[in-house]
Amino acid sequence: LLSVCLKRGEISNFQYLMHLNTLAGRSYNDLMQYPVFPWILADYDSEELDLTNPKTFRNLAKPMGAQTEDRLAQYKKRYKDWEDPNGETPAYHYGTHYSSAMIVASYLVRMEPFTQIFLRLQGGHFDLADRMFHSVREAWYSASKHNMADVKELIPEFFYLPEFLLNSNNFDLGCKQNGTKLGDVILPPWAKGDPREFIRVHREALECDFVSAHLHEWIDLIFGYKQQGPAAVEAVNVFHHLFYEGQVDIYNINDPLKETATIGFINNFGQIPKQV
Repeated sequence: LLSVCLKRGEISNFQYLMHLNTLAGRSYNDLMQYPVFPWILADYDSEELDLTNPKTFRNLAKPMGAQTEDRLAQYKKRYKDWEDPNGETPAYHYGTHYSSAMIVASYLVRMEPFTQIFLRLQGGHFDLADRMFHSVREAWYSASKHNMADVKELIPEFFYLPEFLLNSNNFDLGCKQNGTKLGDVILPPWAKGDPREFIRVHREALECDFVSAHLHEWIDLIFGYKQQGPAAVEAVNVFHHLFYEGQVDIYNINDPLKETATIGFINNFGQIPKQV
């Protein structure tokens, strides 16, 4: 029914993604299972966005780890060469997740109550400035190209909430090694320095014809049949087995240390949504 409504134009892509997240057990009430939204753009350098040019967009048919050939080859090699002497951990491409409590809190760190949540997760202090979310462009390049430990996707706020991009509370977020003091999030040129314009254009991009034609490919990866099994292997979309629901029976772990470590791992690194 949802798919029919989407094809008829009766609901927006944003509404459709929110419905899917809800069906998959994702909720604003749980940072560990927060709604997950896709990176949709690959252009964070142009003065104006061309929403008719396919090169403007991220490849929605591939997970974040497969956006560049170099990184894709490294993840494939990791999976192919994987060996676990204990035989407890199956092969995987990604040992980090695209959505976790820390990822959500890091995106929203400039707003309360997320500032306090971030500080609690970080042991009472902000992270090193160079690791903080401070530039949309740099966040994209980290997750799509440069950082093997970063395959994060977005959260819904990127499409409706300009306030999270501003350091309105004047938190001291530190200075990067190059001397840049962190404040408001640095926006791409096409946002004209205005968080409201960023949200407007980003939401327009989410609802454009190109994304509407390809969004189902990303949904297959996150919520659908490419989430696990042979289809996930073929799509280079296999995560550490503890990220998947039902992969471990916590109540039957006899070693208290192992039980604590497993629960901590799941809490810190995120969970794959329920398959829809």
